[in-house]
Amino acid sequence: MAYLDEAQHRIVSEAVAEAERHTAGEIVTVLADRSDGYTDVALWWAAGAAFTAMTVFALWPELFLAKIDWLMGGWGHEWTQGELFSLVIGFGLAKFLGVWLILLWDPLRFLLVPGPAKRARVREQAIKHFKVGAERRTHGRTGVLIYLSMREHRAEIVADEAIAAKVPAEVWGEAMADMLAEIRKGCIAEGLAAGVRDVGKVLSEHFPRAEDDQNELPDRLIEV
Repeated sequence: MAYLDEAQHRIVSEAVAEAERHTAGEIVTVLADRSDGYTDVALWWAAGAAFTAMTVFALWPELFLAKIDWLMGGWGHEWTQGELFSLVIGFGLAKFLGVWLILLWDPLRFLLVPGPAKRARVREQAIKHFKVGAERRTHGRTGVLIYLSMREHRAEIVADEAIAAKVPAEVWGEAMADMLAEIRKGCIAEGLAAGVRDVGKVLSEHFPRAEDDQNELPDRLIEV
């Protein structure tokens, strides 16, 4: 799913090019629809619903058996232990499948994903992109990745080891705040550009551009 058009891509690319005019650092921007499908989270919700349903059935079987008898025409039925066991299992499976199917709807599934899980997986995916697209790909190991994951409403900034040694992670807080402030207004490209400018300012202080500096990484925004 593409979030930005060509003109909006240009806003981000031009911000990267301008920021790199003043620093030896290299900035890579990645815009992702999502960082994970969270099928395991959906599985846990479905399993939890099934277990709860089976427990309720086992604790108050009369409530359910009365309804089943009514559906069968209202005639009383002497339920054997085997039949009761089958009913409990069947009820649990039905609940599992029902919840699983409901959670195939993305908005609800992402709503039910715990915040810590989202943070961890966005961070993990950002690091993966960084390792592929920026880590150790510059002469002075001065690559920085700005990663934005739309479904999780989260962003990450990952820096190569030379930058991380000089710039504490907290320093990127301003860039993150400026970026997200624009994105919350629906201005994705402008938000990424704001983050790029802030990151560029930090890099220019610690890694000023040399006369013979070359552009080692592409300036374009990567959408995945």
